[in-house]
Amino acid sequence: MTEWTRREIGMGLGIAGLGSLAVPTPLGAKVPAASPGPVDTGLGFPKDFLWGCATASYQIEGAVHEDGRGPTIWDTFSHTPGKTANGDTGDVACDSYHRYREDIQLMKALGVKTYRMSIAWSRIFPEGRGRPNAKGLDYYNRVIDELLATGITPYVTLFHWDLPSALPGEWQSRDTAYAFADYAGFMAGRLSDRVEHFMTVNELRCFTDIGHQEGRHAPGLQLPPAQVNQVRHHGVLAHGLGVQAIRAHARPGTQVGLADNTSFFVPVIETPEHIEAARKATREENAMFLTAIMEGRYLDSYLAKEGADAPKVQAGDMKAIGSPLDFVALNVYTPSYVRADDAAPGYKILPHLEHSPRLASPWLYVGPEVAYWAVRTVSELWKPKALYISENGCSADDTIVDGRIDDPDRIMYLRNCLTHFQRATREGYPLKGYFLWSLMDNFEWGDGYTRRFGVHYVDFATQKRTPKLSAAWYRQLIQRNALV
Repeated sequence: MTEWTRREIGMGLGIAGLGSLAVPTPLGAKVPAASPGPVDTGLGFPKDFLWGCATASYQIEGAVHEDGRGPTIWDTFSHTPGKTANGDTGDVACDSYHRYREDIQLMKALGVKTYRMSIAWSRIFPEGRGRPNAKGLDYYNRVIDELLATGITPYVTLFHWDLPSALPGEWQSRDTAYAFADYAGFMAGRLSDRVEHFMTVNELRCFTDIGHQEGRHAPGLQLPPAQVNQVRHHGVLAHGLGVQAIRAHARPGTQVGLADNTSFFVPVIETPEHIEAARKATREENAMFLTAIMEGRYLDSYLAKEGADAPKVQAGDMKAIGSPLDFVALNVYTPSYVRADDAAPGYKILPHLEHSPRLASPWLYVGPEVAYWAVRTVSELWKPKALYISENGCSADDTIVDGRIDDPDRIMYLRNCLTHFQRATREGYPLKGYFLWSLMDNFEWGDGYTRRFGVHYVDFATQKRTPKLSAAWYRQLIQRNALV
């Protein structure tokens, strides 16, 4: 990031946003109190708004060979030379498998009331299906019981990319969708006495396209278009069958949704023609994922574009894929900009300029208005019953100086995004809660441990967790339920 970019985007912090923050302190040390109570700043959130943090099993747990866990495609991929930065793996990660109680105390210190976590499928079914592994189930029972005892409500994601390697054909096989449904139904039956919110899968586009078209994620394939489209279909089918299985096995009242990194589009100017262009782009560019799920069909334009490469769909598939949801959760990071265009399909996606501001991850362009347009456009297109932000956060080049981690870039990013999320709630869109990504630094997939997204710094050599300045900022935001 250039010095100009740092200076310009740093203006988003504002003196008031930093002046009253408590200094991050190690776990167990006395934490200075933030200003008490809600504050009427005009930037408040609804009284029942839920604040939380998010993590994922392979990124934090470690203990990959313990208590009967089976191997996953990410174990294989990360151990393949040249696939991850520095050859990093999730073998140890944050060692949260052994340190989950400590990590729950980090959440308690922040004041969050919700936690989005994922289940490692291969801890429950080491071969993807068959006989369940009691030790794996016991582990998640302990985590959930500890969360509830601490006053934190778990929101459980059932698949966050760590697919059991033993499943024949993996996502290229239709049978994997059925295996997922069996696993989802089993977990709902075992956990819904304490877990009221389940998300089926996380980020369809990542585990299908990036894993099977680009090859940058597990399993590291570069398949031809017809096979990529079939993998996509198996992914959305797994979601739909999973929804049905959860409803069949969970206690009445259990809420079901998914977490999706929908491609979000921001109108270049807030005028009717550009707003309509953003709406069209959102529907068309997500035709194989969220659009299919929310509408229960593939758009004719998508099928025509793919032609002979279009996915092979069996009877009943689209009904399952379009199973009604109780909520939609969105992973919101970075925008694409569109303008109206006279030519079909009625919009033009604009490229990011060479010097567009971005954060430590090269793909993470700074465009906080995407937070508002993600919520508004999804709400207007498909009218979900409820929305959550299942991930929002950023990487930064965090370093420890005199025992502190000052991360004003992250505070700038979060503050600006949350200003736009707040606009969405103020205008009446059904946004119910927010899960910050992430509770702590972790294994960042192909980037290994080179990208830090947490509000707690993790020394991966010692596993020491240290709150960053952003943790103090987030704690104050939660206490006030308002931006200041």
